[in-house]
Formats: sequence, structure tokens, C-alpha cells
Amino acid sequence: MKRPLDQEKVVAIVPAAGIGKRFGPGTNKPFNSLGGKPLIVWSLKTLESIGKIEEVIPVLKVEDMVQGEKIFKDFKLSKIKRIAAGGKERQDSVYNGLKLIKEGNCIVLIHDGVRPLIEKHLIEGLINHMLKILRDKEDCDGVALGIPLKDTIKEAENGMIKKTLNRDKLWAIQTPQVFSYKNILASYKKAMKESFYSTDDTALVERYGGKIKVVMGSYKNIKITTPEDMYTAEALLKMNSKP
Repeated sequence: MKRPLDQEKVVAIVPAAGIGKRFGPGTNKPFNSLGGKPLIVWSLKTLESIGKIEEVIPVLKVEDMVQGEKIFKDFKLSKIKRIAAGGKERQDSVYNGLKLIKEGNCIVLIHDGVRPLIEKHLIEGLINHMLKILRDKEDCDGVALGIPLKDTIKEAENGMIKKTLNRDKLWAIQTPQVFSYKNILASYKKAMKESFYSTDDTALVERYGGKIKVVMGSYKNIKITTPEDMYTAEALLKMNSKP
């Protein structure tokens, strides 16, 4: 029996299988401690707390899966029933997660495991936005968080500025990003067949004619890429904990 749209199953995929080149040698970024907890646990606990999300599928490097499973049990993350094996690139990893989903009518939320400070209300808003799109049969294939750029952006080549881009039209896209399962899977299958790779899920949907809405994210929803980002995240955590 098909579920009502407002009860559509939501599955979250959390890729965290990158090698972390810019984070430094000899480190395991997803398990690096942030505020006394492994980095990936912050976003997983937030996803766990959202009623409409029925399952969370982390994607880890094969060699990290045993350690990951123990950590997830220790933090009582009950919505994690399966862990997907990471691939060579982020796109391979997300595709491995998508292939574990068996219910074709669900909604898929994809969130980078190295964005630990994502706020619960933003995730809930994205899911509700996608449900409304499906209910109203809007001509739209996904929803993503984004923030308007603050800096002046230049296009440069070989160290020389070619032109200044119109900042008013430029957004930095974040995760989570939300899609119907059928749409995102179809885009992934086409991209993999063509050997077209992107680090952004919405880019794959756009490539095959899909339309994506961007809604306001948060400047706190930072991506941990370098060791310096950990200092920023720690400072934001301390700021959030102040009365």
C-alpha cells in the first residue's frame, strides 16, 4: 500500500568516506573529536532526532566500518541499520548508499558527515518543502540549502582576473539536499554510465534537466575541510552553548 505523501519514508545518506587530503596526513576526519564526540556523530544525532527520518545510512571507508559500527552503537544511533561502503570518489560513495535503499517511493536526504553543526529546523524545513513539492506536483526535482555569498567573487585564469561576477546571483550550496529517490537514482545512474563526476548531488540532477530550489541555509553550517575549520566549529559550539 502506498503511503500518503505526508507520511512518505525519508532515508538519510551521510557520506563520510573521503580521504581528507586537506585535513592532514595520519588523521581520520569523520572520527576526529569535536566537543568530546566524533565529528560524524554530531550530524548523525541530529538526523536521529527527526521523526520523519526513518533510516540513516552512513557511508564509510571499508577499513572504518567496524570502528564506525561500534561508535554508532555506543551513541545509541538506532536509525542506523546499515553502513554503506565508500568508493573512490564522493559520488561513488553516495551511489553505494542509494543502492541499499529498496523502497522506491521514498524521499532521500543527503548530508555530508563533515557538516556537524547542521540545525534540526533546517532539515525539517527541507523535508517539508520536498513533501509540498510532491503534493502540489510542482515542476521541481529537489531542494538544497544555500547561503548568499558575502565576498566579491572574481573569475581568474593563470593568476589574472578576467571579470567580476555578480555576487547578488551567487549562492554557496550546502547540504542537506533532498530529492525523490527515483529522481536522484536516475540521475546517478546516467552520470555513472557517462563517467561524469561531480562533488554536488544537485549538479547531477541539473545535468539531466532537473530543477532545484535553493532555500536559506546557515552560515554556521560549515564544512570541515582543514584543521582550522575544527577551531571554527569548536568556537561555534561554545557560542551555541552559552545561555
